[in-house]
Amino acid sequence: MLQGSFSSIREAFGKTLVKLGEKDNDIVVITADVGDSSRASYFKEKFPDRYFNIGISEQDMVNFGAGLSAVGKKPVVVGFAMFLMRAWEQMRNSIGRMNLNVKVFVTHSGYSDSGDGSSHQALEDIALMRVIPNFKVVIPADAAEVERSMPVVLEDKGPLYYRMGRDYSPPITSTMDYKFEIGKAYVLREGDDVALMGAGVVLWDALKAAEELEKMGISAAVINVPTVKPIDQSTIEYYARKTGRIVTVEEHNVMGGVGSAIAETVVKTYPVPMRFVGATTYGRSARSQRELLDYYGITPKTIVNSALELIK
Repeated sequence: MLQGSFSSIREAFGKTLVKLGEKDNDIVVITADVGDSSRASYFKEKFPDRYFNIGISEQDMVNFGAGLSAVGKKPVVVGFAMFLMRAWEQMRNSIGRMNLNVKVFVTHSGYSDSGDGSSHQALEDIALMRVIPNFKVVIPADAAEVERSMPVVLEDKGPLYYRMGRDYSPPITSTMDYKFEIGKAYVLREGDDVALMGAGVVLWDALKAAEELEKMGISAAVINVPTVKPIDQSTIEYYARKTGRIVTVEEHNVMGGVGSAIAETVVKTYPVPMRFVGATTYGRSARSQRELLDYYGITPKTIVNSALELIK
């Protein structure tokens, strides 16, 4: 499969999951009645005896996955990001506390479920998941990084939360050649005056902001931080020292998310002035994810203005 062969994040997830299932008979998929919406149902078409639909009962789904892990299977639990938060207690007690090898893959995170409004838009899940001991947290930037990272994630041992959107997937990493590693950040663009750091599809906005800053004579580095936990402290510290200022961008509340994780590293290693671009309130209904990102100011313009504030 060529990197970047999908333009939809959930399509990349569903079809990559099938390819991995062909190589490993221990992979089993469990959903909460969202197989079609998440594209996990592609796995059902190929491996019906390794696919379980628990129904709209996320707590039961998580506990079922924990049980399968305890007998040596490699469960992939799949649901909408917002509704997996119903099962936070089970993810803490049944998976995290027992340090079981369960991978929680969520779709429709952030503003990606644009039409259904705030009840379906997960803007708090990174904060909730990264505080559970033993859980790792991974956020792919685009469909290409989904393809690149999933084989590594499913080979990793222990609990992991993997956060995806729906279809919106502007090209961010599709032309890059690198081997994905859990706990490693990746440089999308070099720069000396300010570092733009984040995770997920909004890195596209960071790259556009860097282009605009270049026109003003400002050199902006763009750093992809796909593993929010464990975070790449060395790369973050390096660019804090190199540029002296950091702007973070995320499709999540600015409290407790990617920016907070980066700030925790910065304050321990090399404190520099920072600005945080992300959500500050609930979402609303709209025709597209991009429309919501624009409405709530997660845009190249906001990133540029934040960088200019720091430089001034």
